Amino acid sequence: MATAILPQFMQTIGASAAILGFIEGTADALSSFVKLGAGFHSDRIGHRKTWGVFGYFLTAVAKPLIAFAFAWPLILIARIIGWLGRGIRGPIRDAMLAESVSPECRGKAFGFHRAGDTLGAILGPLAAFGLLGFFAEHPDIIAILGRWMPFPLDIHDGAFRVIFLLTLIPGLFSVIAFLLIKEKKRMPNHGLRLLEAIRSMPKNYRRLLIGIGVFGIADFAPTLMILRATTVLEPQMGMIGASRIAALLYLLRNIVYAVASYPIGAMSDGSVTRSQFLSIGYGVAVVTFIGFAIAIPSVWWFMIFFVLAGIFIAWEDVIEGVAVRDYVGAELSGTAFGVLGVVNGLGDFVSSLAVGLLWTAAGPVWGFGYAAIVGLAGTIVTATIRCNPDTSACSAKRE
Repeated sequence: MATAILPQFMQTIGASAAILGFIEGTADALSSFVKLGAGFHSDRIGHRKTWGVFGYFLTAVAKPLIAFAFAWPLILIARIIGWLGRGIRGPIRDAMLAESVSPECRGKAFGFHRAGDTLGAILGPLAAFGLLGFFAEHPDIIAILGRWMPFPLDIHDGAFRVIFLLTLIPGLFSVIAFLLIKEKKRMPNHGLRLLEAIRSMPKNYRRLLIGIGVFGIADFAPTLMILRATTVLEPQMGMIGASRIAALLYLLRNIVYAVASYPIGAMSDGSVTRSQFLSIGYGVAVVTFIGFAIAIPSVWWFMIFFVLAGIFIAWEDVIEGVAVRDYVGAELSGTAFGVLGVVNGLGDFVSSLAVGLLWTAAGPVWGFGYAAIVGLAGTIVTATIRCNPDTSACSAKRE
């Protein structure tokens, strides 16, 4: 819900695309360093669940804070808190998942996880779309709800603020859900040192991280896609109409994301090496970036490229996660997922900030064009990594 309406809400308080890119990029970058610390710490102490619960709690309480923002700095603070929670829970959850299945089923497991995880991202934009329409038809409800707020709710942004507050409900349910997990604890390794753990990572894993990093500095936040659709369609539909369509387009992207995740993960368990398979998904992303660069005021146009966005993000999230455990054993998997998080987080910061600044300074074509060119470079680098050492495809090539 929060992601679907954040770009439109920021427009109502006068924040630019550059500010949106700065906020998303900063939050992602800070989250990435927390991922490294959280993953390493969980390897060191031999258990992960407690910190995972804490990460989900931070995310749950952060989003409602945006309801009280009248300028962008509070949004930045809220996003940082939420993304710190995401940084804590991400590598811990992925390491627990990887330890729960056999290697030959790892692609299916990560694909199934991403499909289930994305169901919430489907319901959220759908709820946001319905609530925006409801409040537009019943503005008196906003005035009534404003009596419970420390400030009156404005007709133009009150609906957004109420939706941000409502995100607390599913957020707290996520904390409860993670509490129900039963974890098999391991022996702690208190002598583990971070730099030594990172240096012990295999050479081919470091090469893979380079490809992921180059592509990452092109892979901007999805909120910029939502903003692009909103601004292109607004002259025809008005702010509320374009915002509702943009929320539905984001919903479409997440539906495709959920549906595509399991098949993509399952296909990666085949004979093609994981890095080469990942580069195919990156290629889909490059085509998507080009589509947003040359966007025309047509809902059908955006439908096509939001569908492609759903395919490439499923490809990216599933296969990057699976590839980690193709290289690194269980004893350092938390650290390895943390390192991946750092690489992706730094890439997210650069990409979101660069696209937002280029958009503001020279126009959206330049911003999304930058993403397409750099993304193509990352695709080429990743495709040149020929062999994953622990896969059957790699073994066959060696023979």
